[in-house]
Amino acid sequence: MTDDDLALPPQPYAPRPAPLLPRRGEGDRALVFVVAVLAFLACLCGVAALYAGRAASGWSADLNASATVQVRPTGGETAYEAASRAAEALAGVKGVTEARALDRAAADALLKPWLGDAPLPPDLPVPQLVAVDLDPAAPAAPAALRSALTQAKVDATIEDHGRWLGEIRRSALWLQGAAAFAFLLVAAAAAAVTAFATRAGLSARRDVVEVLHLSGAEDRFVANLFMLRFAWLGALAGAFGMVAAAVPLLLVKALASPGGILPSAPLAFSDALLLLPCPFIAAGVAAWAARRTALRLLREEP
Repeated sequence: MTDDDLALPPQPYAPRPAPLLPRRGEGDRALVFVVAVLAFLACLCGVAALYAGRAASGWSADLNASATVQVRPTGGETAYEAASRAAEALAGVKGVTEARALDRAAADALLKPWLGDAPLPPDLPVPQLVAVDLDPAAPAAPAALRSALTQAKVDATIEDHGRWLGEIRRSALWLQGAAAFAFLLVAAAAAAVTAFATRAGLSARRDVVEVLHLSGAEDRFVANLFMLRFAWLGALAGAFGMVAAAVPLLLVKALASPGGILPSAPLAFSDALLLLPCPFIAAGVAAWAARRTALRLLREEP
């Protein structure tokens, strides 16, 4: 007997076994599209919160670095003479970088946005103002400014923009809170869509799940299969949403340049990098929703 006689007969070709879950389901494209749209909206919520925070910080910094003093003349001096004395007194206060009395033309320019470009009557009583520039690092306190005016015997009222600062900060907090709430709603919607898709996937693969149970597979094993599948789909959808959200962000920044169409915006091109966690967040939400839904449905089976 030769070695050829002992050789095993040729075996027929055995096809590679199909995965337990198909790589491309019937509703995968629709699921990826819906989650991508939700990821896009979530990214816009994050950009809106960033925009509101930076805008409020910029406006607060500008208001903190300035103050306005309204001067009322006393005795026989004119309003501009009283304002000049006030500016001289305030210039020596620690924390004041510059104090200047505004003339009538400067005061008229401040009123133009409300009264229009028409020339104002010369007898119109316009308050005499002193513009005070403060040191941003260590601005002078309102009490120090009042003390200097009192010592110079100048009757004046100081507006340190504290009321406006409070309004700006409250508005920024409200906007950021609204953006965070919208982000949570979008994440909940993505989780609900994933849960619905998981339920549909379990129903479509009921026979495979039963075979796995007969083979001794636990519910956690089956749930992890769906978790990995929908985590991948969530990451893919999050990447699409991230790219879609980066386009308007970069477009707004390009158009808001000094020579652009829109006014300057507190955004930078590097802010697009802040959208990078989007695919990971979408994958995490999808994986959590899929595993939780699969475990609940499997445990409810008789």
